[in-house]
Amino acid sequence: MNVSVGDDVLRVKGIHSFLLVAVVHENFPLCIEASHEEYCQGVHAGDLVVVSAPEAGPVEPALMLLELVRKYHLPLMVLPRDHPGSKRIPYVVSVGPEIQTNCSIVRGTHPEQHLVCSSAELAGITLSGSRDGITISPFPEMLTFEQIKSDKYC
Repeated sequence: MNVSVGDDVLRVKGIHSFLLVAVVHENFPLCIEASHEEYCQGVHAGDLVVVSAPEAGPVEPALMLLELVRKYHLPLMVLPRDHPGSKRIPYVVSVGPEIQTNCSIVRGTHPEQHLVCSSAELAGITLSGSRDGITISPFPEMLTFEQIKSDKYC
């Protein structure tokens, strides 16, 4: 499925979780802060910012988080794999040209930006970005989507 979104945010909804997906419109360096080091990667126009809410929750904080990365280029934090706080992280973020959802990784512990932790119902989806929009493959029939104006909540 291909969706043209412009400046809007796409919300992919399952029954118990959701993803927010938006296209980046400018190049910028993204710093990823890990416990003992810092990684920096280039983000390019057409890449995606994906916020995953594996247990759903309000959409407003997820939209704010998306825009903090996409518009204000805030760095991402990565917890050590055994950190007790990972159980309390309601939203996780990944940024890149193609992002895969996965339900078998621990929230907030993966610096690899081609993966994002998701619920089981959203696992196995690949999201690809371009200047024109977002490609979602496969798009299971049980999912729905809606476009949200990014400035509606932020």
